[in-house]
Amino acid sequence: MTVASLASYRRCCDRLTAAWPAFLAKRQERLAQQRRFGTAAEKVAENILEDLFTMTLDWRLSEVNNQVGYADLVLTRLGVKHLIVEVKRPGALAWNERSVNLALAQAHRYADEQKVGSIAVSDGIVLYARDHIPGGHRDRCFVRLDQPQAPLDLWWLSTDGIYRPREDPSGACLRLLPPAPDSAPGPANGVHAGLLHPKYRLPAECFAYTGNAAEPKTWHLPYLLADGTPDLARLPKAIQAILSNYRGAHVSSVPEAAIPEVLVTLARTAHLLGKLPADGPGAARAYVQLQEALEQLDRLADALAG
Repeated sequence: MTVASLASYRRCCDRLTAAWPAFLAKRQERLAQQRRFGTAAEKVAENILEDLFTMTLDWRLSEVNNQVGYADLVLTRLGVKHLIVEVKRPGALAWNERSVNLALAQAHRYADEQKVGSIAVSDGIVLYARDHIPGGHRDRCFVRLDQPQAPLDLWWLSTDGIYRPREDPSGACLRLLPPAPDSAPGPANGVHAGLLHPKYRLPAECFAYTGNAAEPKTWHLPYLLADGTPDLARLPKAIQAILSNYRGAHVSSVPEAAIPEVLVTLARTAHLLGKLPADGPGAARAYVQLQEALEQLDRLADALAG
């Protein structure tokens, strides 16, 4: 029996097709701030996914759980966890392979900790899901969330599809989108895709603060390597430049209003490396100061959940 012959599949397809125009319209509203300011927070993508699961699919709002054991979203039914979703800001994954790999690594870690068999990553533009299988993974679903027609492959993430193994995953494999048009916002795509900092030879996403994606002189505090992995040497230096000093210099090029979000960005990478929480006797001073500052700003939970 093929899934297309299942009544649950037909019901899901009907629901997807009927609800998709309203979902697209609401998605556009949620992305208005990205068009207005050039960027949008991770929370915007989380809201888009919440709409996706509850408007176009058949998950109840009460079954979409936020920040469970550091996982951004966890879908449950009758208390059983079925899917962990790692969410990134809009545009962070669609054109950036290293960011996708980091997000998948995070999702896999949370899934292992919570003993969940399926994971997904999304930035509100693309959505990719896979299952753990012995020795590797099995693709479950890959869709664009901006396409005009409802992607019926989303059935594999519905309440009736999520527990079924996908025997033929062709077409569901992970892939990046083609180069984005100039109108697509975000430093990692469009006209700014190949732009590098003249001194560090790094793209904008490797800096904790990016004032203007089109002007490298406004990029400050490098903390990632060119492949998107944490820079173990520069990360503590970036922290020190804000909270104490690095070689006698204090950072003066980052607006004060942006400092809390910059610290959270640095702390999320430190947490990924196991440097936070910095509670042990051997914790480096930079990470202790970072934790103290985030506690003072009441942002430590945000950092440890990223």
